[in-house]
Amino acid sequence: MAPNDSILVGTTNISQDQRSIDAPRRPWSRRSYSGTLGFNLCAFILPALYGTLSKLWVANIDSSMVVTTDVYTYIGVVAEVLNEGLPRASWLIIGDRANRSISARYSLSFTLIIIQSILGLVMSIAFVRAASLTYIRISAFSALSSAIETAVSTSTRALDKPDVPLIISTVKFLINIVLDLLIISKVHVGNFTPTVNMQAATQLACNMAAALFGLAYFCFVTFRTDRQRVTTHQYDPVRPSLACLKTLARPGALTFAESAIRNAVYLWLVNGIVAMGSDYATAWGVFSSIRWGLIMVPVQALEATTLAFIGHSWGEWRKETGTERRPRASRDKLYEIIRPALWSCLMALAIEIPLCIFMSEYGARRFAFYLSESQTVSQITAKMWRTIDWCYIFYALSTQLAAILLATRPRWYLYQSLISNLLWVMPWAIVVSKAHITPEDAWTYHSIVFGGSLVFSFFDVLVVDLVWAWALLRGTMRLPAIY
Repeated sequence: MAPNDSILVGTTNISQDQRSIDAPRRPWSRRSYSGTLGFNLCAFILPALYGTLSKLWVANIDSSMVVTTDVYTYIGVVAEVLNEGLPRASWLIIGDRANRSISARYSLSFTLIIIQSILGLVMSIAFVRAASLTYIRISAFSALSSAIETAVSTSTRALDKPDVPLIISTVKFLINIVLDLLIISKVHVGNFTPTVNMQAATQLACNMAAALFGLAYFCFVTFRTDRQRVTTHQYDPVRPSLACLKTLARPGALTFAESAIRNAVYLWLVNGIVAMGSDYATAWGVFSSIRWGLIMVPVQALEATTLAFIGHSWGEWRKETGTERRPRASRDKLYEIIRPALWSCLMALAIEIPLCIFMSEYGARRFAFYLSESQTVSQITAKMWRTIDWCYIFYALSTQLAAILLATRPRWYLYQSLISNLLWVMPWAIVVSKAHITPEDAWTYHSIVFGGSLVFSFFDVLVVDLVWAWALLRGTMRLPAIY
């Protein structure tokens, strides 16, 4: 279970909601592992479901445009680097409810949202100026909406408010579905012919509306909490500041570097995939829709839950150790810190194994054919999935294990990523670029790169986690000061 949420006022430890803390937590409570996981599952499944439906609608408009929607992967990858920088520092900084007051955590959250919004706007303008296709120019502003949404969702999850991301996902899903049914689908109103540009415009409008709605709801919750704290004489104003930015930037620089390196190598590989021709590139786009769509929803929900509770437990332990820079953790305390990750690993196995088997036997080829209306593309996609589907079980496990490092020592998280990318992905990417591969034998190489990296990363993360645990038990790890 997560540690108590408290407010630090001076040197006095004051409970934020003593009754909810003292009472046994109900399974569906936002402060319980199971309750948070439920919120996160619902929040992640709605965008994945809509993403699948939007692919189907684009295919109904013009199946040849499915690959065009995935050329926009380049924009998505750059936006991902932005969204994996400062926001991933939330679990360590904003999630530390033992050493930071609730006002300080809110101030950090709004600082994160403001900075990410500015960066997202700058990136969107840069993409619009560089793009020539209308679809890409419209979709470029998704960098702004995703920056706002990611900042709000990550910070509120770290604040034990997983209902905020769920509200964002629900609003986005409902508005998107209604507008797409009216404008894009086969039963749309009017006599006009839907285009992918219409689909991109409606999706952008809905994403922006949902992100702003979620931000407004978070502001309302913050204002209501402020009023409650004023009446109980626990008021400390919420003020975004440069000091908050510096606090977030210390671990955020590490997570940004990790994401930038990893995605730079990925873009290099994707460039080679696009060069293999339309059939192979379309098959890759469909394959990506499968692996990062509904299949990964349980993994993402488990990861977000794991990060939140490990961040809480780590903060509690840091509070117990005081100012000691090389503290020693007991076995019981170590287990308490990593317990959410262990539970998530067990659940990931229980969910992903049957899901991967089902997709290999029944789902991958049918889904690919429906999207592309091409036997060739569907056969390539089915081959891709059946070759490395089992590797995603290792990915599900490594994601939960890596969360231990991300929520406690981002520097170690960067180290394990560098090991994986420099010792496996980069060498094989060089081999692929020099091997003069053809569409007929391309997947032989790409399966080794992508599938092999998932397996290699699992053992890499496992070893780094073991070293991390050993260092804590021996008291040899030097920890940074809490700012």
